[in-house]
Formats: sequence, structure tokens, C-alpha cells
Amino acid sequence: MTRGPDKQFNTEIALSKAMEVFWAHGYEAASLSELLKQMGIGKKSLYDTFGNKQSLFLKALDYYARTNIRDIRDRLLAEGSPLGNLKQLLSQWQEMHSQPGSCGCMLGTNIADFNTDDKEIASIMRSYLQQVEDTFTAVLKRAQSAGELSSKANPRNLARLLLCTTQGMALIGRVMDDETTLEGAVETTISLLEHS
Repeated sequence: MTRGPDKQFNTEIALSKAMEVFWAHGYEAASLSELLKQMGIGKKSLYDTFGNKQSLFLKALDYYARTNIRDIRDRLLAEGSPLGNLKQLLSQWQEMHSQPGSCGCMLGTNIADFNTDDKEIASIMRSYLQQVEDTFTAVLKRAQSAGELSSKANPRNLARLLLCTTQGMALIGRVMDDETTLEGAVETTISLLEHS
């Protein structure tokens, strides 16, 4: 029996294209035809490489989380002022989510879209949100050690506030046509951190 032809597409590029479709439309509204078109592959290749639509979604979500969380960690835990790094990231997110056509955060969008009875997906999303919270906690502990944050502050609770605030910004930014809401949220959050 002869071996079939090698894959004629880059798996990671195809996965990143699927991620963009799920990110823009959510799981339910992402049609198979749109996924195949954007990924540039046929139905057989999709099933052979990624499995069914839900399996593809989970792989795309994992890809998003890995790349996004790595980027957050790299930026927050970079050299320099921990609080400065955090303020810069919050300001960049505020600007990004204020743009017309913002897709928000893929995790948050799909948390809002998905049936929470699906225990597997709910567990995966909780895990990713926990990683973001842990990263916020780590940078706030570094800020505390550097004297940029009061020793009386609770880094874990502040990290939870940041998680809720940033997820809220990402969702609200999808429909707001006025930047002042997100600007006000970020300014208040930064002020709270500076005076904690």
C-alpha cells in the first residue's frame, strides 16, 4: 500500500486562520464553509488533521491562549518597572479595544457564546483565565518587591480585579463607539494600583 500525499498546507497557519474565524464570529456562528475557506483546506484535510468542528475550536483556543498568554507574560515580566509594564499593557489594550471592529478577547467572546454546560470547554477556559490571573499576580508581587505597590496590598485580589476589568474592556469595546468608557476604566485602574 502506498503512502498518501504529504500535507499541502502549513498546520500552524491553518490553525491561526481558524482561530481568527472563531475569534471574529464565536463558535456557534463560525460556519464550516467559512473555516475551510479561510484555512485554505478541504473538508477531508480538516477532519484528518484537526478532527470535527469542536476539536478544531479547542485546538484554535489552545493556540490563542498559548500565544496570547506567552505575550502577556513576556510583556509584564520584562525588565524595567513592573508597574510601568502593567500600565503600558493596560493602555495598549484600551487603545486596541477602542478601535472600530474590535473582536475583543477570544476567550471572553466564547465564554459569552458557549453553553456553560459543556464541562470540558468550561474547564479549559477556566484554566486559561487562571493563567492570566497568575501572571497578573506575579507582576504585582514584583511591583510590591520593587516598592511600587504597598506591602499592604493583596496582589491576588488586585490580579482578579484586573482579570475582570480587562475581560470587561474586551467585551464592551466590541460595541462602544466612544473611547471615554475604556479610557476612564483604565485611568481608574491605574490610579488604584498606584495608590494601593
